[in-house]
Amino acid sequence: MLDGLGGFMLGAVFNLAVALVIVRFIYYPFTQNKNYVFTFLAFNTVIYFVLALLTSVTVSVGVGFGLFAIFSVLRYRTDPIPIREMTYLFIIIALPVMNSALTSGNEWGRLLAANGMMVALLYVLEREWGFRFEASKRIVYEKVELIKPGNTEQLLADLRERTGLPIKRVAVGRIDFLRDVAELRVYYDERRNGTLARVQSFADESENDQA
Repeated sequence: MLDGLGGFMLGAVFNLAVALVIVRFIYYPFTQNKNYVFTFLAFNTVIYFVLALLTSVTVSVGVGFGLFAIFSVLRYRTDPIPIREMTYLFIIIALPVMNSALTSGNEWGRLLAANGMMVALLYVLEREWGFRFEASKRIVYEKVELIKPGNTEQLLADLRERTGLPIKRVAVGRIDFLRDVAELRVYYDERRNGTLARVQSFADESENDQA
């Protein structure tokens, strides 16, 4: 197999190609979100070069897991990342760790199999083959008389009409009788049509939307 500079560059190109496939042809078509494309590809490339330049596989793997630990603590707290994007970030970080270790050991067969299975799994999950993804949204709602248990159907009908979302259930949170409003969490199935972008709220966990 290739050794030296040839193996190093081939591994780098292969790693970047897999990252591009995941980001450009799996993540982006279903989210239409460009905010994290630069971060995903930059992290993937830089981490691969850092780990590939370490001569010891044990050290490189240790550094890779150290990066996981760092990001699990930091989590970009100045700009919180949604769960889906955080999952992709961990995958993008894990790829160069795995690829650098396998290329340094000339395990090209295992390298192709592992990357192929990862790409296939992400593609299947994003295509929703056999799965239905439930999204949620937090809403500040002013018709507090409809939050009574006996008015559930009226509440759902009003929320569906006003939000345009196929809401199937709702959970009542904090009730403010001074302002005559209540905090609701509505749940609905995400709609996708082929490779069209999914409807996504980027502030579901941090903002209240007035219904």
